[in-house]
Amino acid sequence: MNSVQLPVDAKNVGIATTADECSLVCLGSCSSTAYSYDQGGCFIWHDKLLNIQQQGNNILHLCLAAKEEQSSNTNRRGLIIGVAIGASVAIVGLIFLWMLWMRKGRWYGDNVHGGMGIIAFRYADLQHAKNKFENKLGARSFGSVFKGSLTDSTTIAVKRLDGFRQGEKQFRAEVSSTGVIQHVNLVILIGFCCQGDKRLLVYEYMPNGSLDSHLFQSNGMVLDWTTRYQIALGIARGLSYLHSSCRACIIHCDIKPENILLDGSFTPKVADFGMAKLFRRDFSHVVTTMRETIRYLAPEWISGTPITSKVDVYSYGMVLLEIISGSRNSSKQSSYEDGVHEAYFPVRVARSLLDGVIATLVDAKLLGEVNQEEVERVCKVACWCIQDVEFDRPTMSEVVQFLKCVSEVETLPMPRLLQAIAGQPNSKIM
Repeated sequence: MNSVQLPVDAKNVGIATTADECSLVCLGSCSSTAYSYDQGGCFIWHDKLLNIQQQGNNILHLCLAAKEEQSSNTNRRGLIIGVAIGASVAIVGLIFLWMLWMRKGRWYGDNVHGGMGIIAFRYADLQHAKNKFENKLGARSFGSVFKGSLTDSTTIAVKRLDGFRQGEKQFRAEVSSTGVIQHVNLVILIGFCCQGDKRLLVYEYMPNGSLDSHLFQSNGMVLDWTTRYQIALGIARGLSYLHSSCRACIIHCDIKPENILLDGSFTPKVADFGMAKLFRRDFSHVVTTMRETIRYLAPEWISGTPITSKVDVYSYGMVLLEIISGSRNSSKQSSYEDGVHEAYFPVRVARSLLDGVIATLVDAKLLGEVNQEEVERVCKVACWCIQDVEFDRPTMSEVVQFLKCVSEVETLPMPRLLQAIAGQPNSKIM
């Protein structure tokens, strides 16, 4: 410090005879604050400097040890690091709170979209959409179905799952399977509700109901042959997609007319995935419990062995036979030989193919207005699908190719069960 009046309380250091020596003495003492050297000698100040005035011709040198400079820099760096850490913690906390809020919104918020565009509904909103569950369409597997309407006037079908434990299982099965698939022949899952013990699934509404209402009910609309053939092809395409085009192979496990829904143009939609099983493609079999309707069950399922996607193929074949006849496979049929008797329709189909006479197989309500070549093709596909041994059945992709007339079916053996019932061992279906 230049041109100052030196403060009082200085200590004269006689051993320092030069300015450099005076500086070393000051720096060598931890308590030294400043020093000054002139012709009068070396003077050292300790602790605080008091009453420094800007006058005079003296020069006052401040003594600042290197460790003090380092300490000052360290403190400054520590302050910066502390502020940065504090700000980071605050930001992370805000992000965490935002994620919690968003997660709550996904489960309970109105019109909040989940993965793949699926909406999570609040229970109160679905109650309002379904007019407090008054418009009941019917009861299906594991629950009741109601008709409703969203705020944008979209008509929906809401499935309310019954029984908390079983309902939870079916809820997870349907969301995990239907929620990740998009295909014209598979019903679209619009959203769901998972609030408390409430488990509901929201689907697109199918104005023409299920296939069974048109095949078996007297008040149902009679489907012409062209429509039936397109329904058969559409179901095959939907199952082919599930088995071979999804990331994980999906076995529906409950193919029957009740689970085939029809939209406004009678396009078929495979529905009700409450029993569906997903498994990786490097697994060829999966063990599951038997819950499907007995008349559509594949033999290996009845025997309790692990199943493959071929159980869906078998069930599809049984559905094809009912599409042809317009009746349940086990219902009464008109015999072509001995009047009316109780007959198992698959046996009649196999016999008719052997005899080359298929006209009597077709639903009488069609009044003979059918394409005979297509009827024969569908009959062959059905018998191919219901082979006793799963490896003898086609894949659903092969079924699609055959129904599209892209490929032909080779000569098929009559399923052994049908041979036993018909009393015609070692028969071949041409």
